[in-house]
Amino acid sequence: MSNLHSEPNNLINASSPYLLQHAYNPVHWYEWGNDALAKAKAENKLILVSIGYSACHWCHVMERESFENHEVAEVMNQHFICIKVDREERPDIDQIYMYAIQLMTGSGGWPLNCICLPDQRPIYGGTYFRKNDWINILENVAGLWANEPDKAIQYAERLTAGIINSEKIVPSASLETYTEAHLTEIIAPWKHHFDIGFGGYNRAPKFPLPNNWAFLLRYGFLKDDESVFTAVCHTLEEMSRGGIYDQIGGGFARYSVDDKWHVPHFEKMLYDNAQLISLYIEAYQCTKFDSFKQTAVESLEWVFNEMTSPESLFYSALDADSEGVEGKFYVWDKAEFDSLLGEDAALLAEYYNVTAEGNWEEEQTNILRKTIADDDLIAKYEIEPLKLYDRVKSAKAKLLEVRNRRVRPGLDDKCLTAWNGMMIKALADSATVLNHDLYYQKASAAAAFILANLKTSNGGLYRNYKNGKATITAFLDDYAFFIEALIALYEYDFDEQWLREAKNFTDYVIEQFGDPDSPMFFYTSAAGESLIARKHEIMDNVIPASNSTMAQNLKKLGLLFDLETYTVRADEMLGAVYSKIKTYGSAYSNWAIQLLNEIEGINEIAIVGLESGLVKLELSNHYIPNKITLGGTKSNLPLLKGKQSNETKVYICRNKVCQLPVNTVEEALAYLH
Repeated sequence: MSNLHSEPNNLINASSPYLLQHAYNPVHWYEWGNDALAKAKAENKLILVSIGYSACHWCHVMERESFENHEVAEVMNQHFICIKVDREERPDIDQIYMYAIQLMTGSGGWPLNCICLPDQRPIYGGTYFRKNDWINILENVAGLWANEPDKAIQYAERLTAGIINSEKIVPSASLETYTEAHLTEIIAPWKHHFDIGFGGYNRAPKFPLPNNWAFLLRYGFLKDDESVFTAVCHTLEEMSRGGIYDQIGGGFARYSVDDKWHVPHFEKMLYDNAQLISLYIEAYQCTKFDSFKQTAVESLEWVFNEMTSPESLFYSALDADSEGVEGKFYVWDKAEFDSLLGEDAALLAEYYNVTAEGNWEEEQTNILRKTIADDDLIAKYEIEPLKLYDRVKSAKAKLLEVRNRRVRPGLDDKCLTAWNGMMIKALADSATVLNHDLYYQKASAAAAFILANLKTSNGGLYRNYKNGKATITAFLDDYAFFIEALIALYEYDFDEQWLREAKNFTDYVIEQFGDPDSPMFFYTSAAGESLIARKHEIMDNVIPASNSTMAQNLKKLGLLFDLETYTVRADEMLGAVYSKIKTYGSAYSNWAIQLLNEIEGINEIAIVGLESGLVKLELSNHYIPNKITLGGTKSNLPLLKGKQSNETKVYICRNKVCQLPVNTVEEALAYLH
């Protein structure tokens, strides 16, 4: 019996590529919304909330095994109102039911399947289930609701209370004066987890966690901690040499399943790559290692080639699978590799660890990675370094041309404001450090499109854009990362319009997302849809927390506009979370960046005069992680008032005190040191 269903379900009108993947399942799926929720209440039926995303491998597996199966669909349709959710479009829903699953099972992940009462309160759930286990669970929970509804309601009450009370952040009674000792007590236990051999942390699977390494890079540099600084550089080098990095197309996969960065989970996410581009560019600015620059530039090329929409926005993700096989698009057998590269095949096979038997569990196929140092190959083949790099470049072009003719992994072509914000910042960072105006042009085009097309009538934002439509009210991360991007654009071109937009959105966040009982912001707007709980997002994960990012935005904008209400709010946010940072540094790395700035101080570098652009360009050759830059020839910013002149001058200010102006970057750096 075919599992293909000829009639589409209610998902056929969805904008999300993930939901559209399920539009021909025999399950009577609904999108999350009033129709489905009202139907559950009217029929007193349990709700089944199934959450995933388009690039999720195990989501596809569960769909093939269960959701495309008529036997399973019959059970689901009989007992439940079944709702499919794209976690990337609706992270607010995902957040709540992920907490529920973690409270029930101690862990979480996707696909996430949660069974709820008709009023949305959860009673049971988990992640991936095999077909027969899934049927048993569905029938057992349906039986509980039919025969012992009071017991189900008791479960729901306990779970919902746990969700509401989890991660509660209360204001600190008094703000500490932070010292070097506060940083040391965070870093000391953190160091024990470094993998000295392969970089990253000593565990598997290995996630890149770019914000962790951004903090550690800044700490290692500012505190002259050689062990931390070396761990960061080693990690970045090893990641870019591993299979987690696409050696011929650029861009990183989401994580490696092993501890050597060798075998990736092949999906590529915009948010990972945006953050990693910023990280590698920052590391290049600090170290001047060409390999860091090359990794960033190749990843940017991948974004331009494969992830850019006609509107100048950036798509969300590439799937791990093509032709139903994970990684098929990216791997090579030696025969094809050799035939393409001819007389260079032996050299390049060593360069990329390509063998006849294959270099991972899929026999006779190879994930390209670098396991031999360039110097060793240069010595072995008695080849000039430039000749080696020319041959590598030529080989990449040949391999890429052939790979581009393969069946491509699925593209998730929705555009999300939060992830676009990260990418805009990455482009602005790259434009600044590499003095490459094209990157700035692409960043400003994306930001201008969002401002023109994703703003709501009341001054807020939409989260999503696809097929000319924006439909979902933005969440805190959308504001946090877009505000951060607008500040980065200002620091590149000194156009204060970006800052005015950033300030307007910040005021909107304070009004719509504020919590009267905490300095933190809710993840959802007061004007947004009401769910069973309104949560804060505090812990930094693969993506930094929206609250930690907002705290940094408030600090920067408070300094730029001389607004004490902003800087005090930022200080209160850090004060409320500080005690948690020392217990688990890597889960609060973006907060740790703010703490580092508090201890080291933020340098406000004001550049005025007709040659301000040239001075800014020269300044970008120097690594000053704890700074904001402002300037131009005309300005309304408090810090620039009374400082305007045609003659180019540089002012270094800290804590509302400015040094005497100097005329050169060299003199300015002397003040900083």
